[in-house]
Amino acid sequence: MKKIMGWLDRFWYLAVLAGVIGAQALVFLIFREDSYLTVQDNLDLFVAHFQVLKHWDGWFAQNSVMPMLGGIDRNGLGSEFSLYNLMFILLPPFWAYLAGYFWKILIGMCSFVLLIKDFYGQNFEKYRSIAWVCGLCYGILPLFPAYGIAFASIPLAVWILKRIYDTGEKRYFAALFVYPFLSYFSYFGFFLLAYLGCFFVYLLICRKKEWKRMFAALWVLGIGYVCFEYRLFMQMLLSDTVTIRSTMVEADLDFAGVLGQIWEAFIRPVFHASSVHVPVVLPLCAAFVCWRLIAAVREGKASKVFKEGLFGVLLLIVFNCAVNGIYYWGTFRDLFEKLVPPLKGFQFNRTTFFNPFLWYAALFLVLKGMYDTGKLFWKRLANLSACICVAVILITPAVYNEFYGTVYHQAYQILKKTQVNTLNYGEYFSEELMQQIKDDIGYEGDYAAAYGLNPAILQYNGIATLDGYLGFYPQSYKEEFTKLIRPAYDRVEEWQIYYGEWGARAYLYPGSGESIYNPWRSETLTDKKLWIDGEQFAKMGGRYLFSRYEPENMQELGFELHGVYTQKDSPYTIYLYEMKK
Repeated sequence: MKKIMGWLDRFWYLAVLAGVIGAQALVFLIFREDSYLTVQDNLDLFVAHFQVLKHWDGWFAQNSVMPMLGGIDRNGLGSEFSLYNLMFILLPPFWAYLAGYFWKILIGMCSFVLLIKDFYGQNFEKYRSIAWVCGLCYGILPLFPAYGIAFASIPLAVWILKRIYDTGEKRYFAALFVYPFLSYFSYFGFFLLAYLGCFFVYLLICRKKEWKRMFAALWVLGIGYVCFEYRLFMQMLLSDTVTIRSTMVEADLDFAGVLGQIWEAFIRPVFHASSVHVPVVLPLCAAFVCWRLIAAVREGKASKVFKEGLFGVLLLIVFNCAVNGIYYWGTFRDLFEKLVPPLKGFQFNRTTFFNPFLWYAALFLVLKGMYDTGKLFWKRLANLSACICVAVILITPAVYNEFYGTVYHQAYQILKKTQVNTLNYGEYFSEELMQQIKDDIGYEGDYAAAYGLNPAILQYNGIATLDGYLGFYPQSYKEEFTKLIRPAYDRVEEWQIYYGEWGARAYLYPGSGESIYNPWRSETLTDKKLWIDGEQFAKMGGRYLFSRYEPENMQELGFELHGVYTQKDSPYTIYLYEMKK
């Protein structure tokens, strides 16, 4: 028994790692395209964009137009020089998605451990098990899938910069230059450069040590982002096109509202960066801080506690939350946009995207403190706490927890012997049905729109669309699209706010104000009419309308029914309308 307990104390983390990663791989390999993947800001956004680029040979194209939203500049979509995007260039979309999913876990876990090992050197062996499990926690967090690798690689960026600061070796500068291959400027690059710039100024003024290395690192990282995301910088700096960013309306909160946003970011982060820290990590940190303070006061060394690493990490979390709150202060946001005009509309509150890493760095420091007591009880309690954190992440129904979603929905169907209303990946995109329709009409690239059917489904299947979802397209097209949906837009105040003040989702909205673009098997609509301008549809080049409903006024709008399509494995019944010639 002693030998068994000794082995468990040393290698228990390997069983946790293998069990968690193996279970996720097994689930997705068993269910494959029957997996339940998140649609919101995911399948209806980047996955569809990647397929547009693939269908229309756009990945490496220059000076080209992609047929979505009536035709947009290729540079408005993702860079080809990105690990996640590369998966969609090389693999079929579902397998590319899975590859990105597991790259995120491996990069997040391994880079987290690499950073811990660099900080603690020879003492790393003492903390190896909790380092790996905390790294696993960070790797499996339900973060925004399209930029999951960018999230996961944050500790790698810190490690590279630390190695540059410590050694100044050229190989680390080379690694820093190619780091943007894993990252994304708008989410992380801008802030990494800002943090690095602040550190450089600090060294220059206060330490006067190694500032040259950090100054060089600042330029190397900046140039790396420009090279790997050259399309984004061409759009920001070289294009004179006015985009919808210029008319997006952001909240302007009072002092109480700003404080509320700070608290909200601290307790319940935005769903793109769900850190799942409230159930276990936050209470552990709070308890540990109280314990350290009490112990320090008793020893008469209270001030020394605030210099410990945990307090620095928690302070960074609070700072990031404070920036998030200030973003909603209109006066400050206007000043920022005047000082940096190319970043007008830029969401600088994304500092909170660094908090998931910081929360699990804090968790490691707490568990390390428990290990440092030297008592077996506290060590095993630390191990148990780490395992509980892993379990909590796996079973928390967060927006992007697709492992939980797949297990839950599949188990529900098996146990209840009934279909769930939520659509799985294969049902959502219904490739066979769309191909059937394309074959029947001899589709040759004519523009279409969707009603009750997300335009992402058309884009994914190689159909050009007037509608779509993109946060960065010309304001002139938004104005044209507003003319198209004017009957519903004027009728429903919600659309005037949702589309008029934001505009990223250019959809055909119902005149009843109902939501009809959910990934559901059954979605009723009480509205019997289609509230669009038929002449504007034709003027914009539209020919086909794919609809889940059969509006009664299609003849008045200038459409004729071409056919009704179903397919056994698809949940959709598609009414295909064509503009009369």
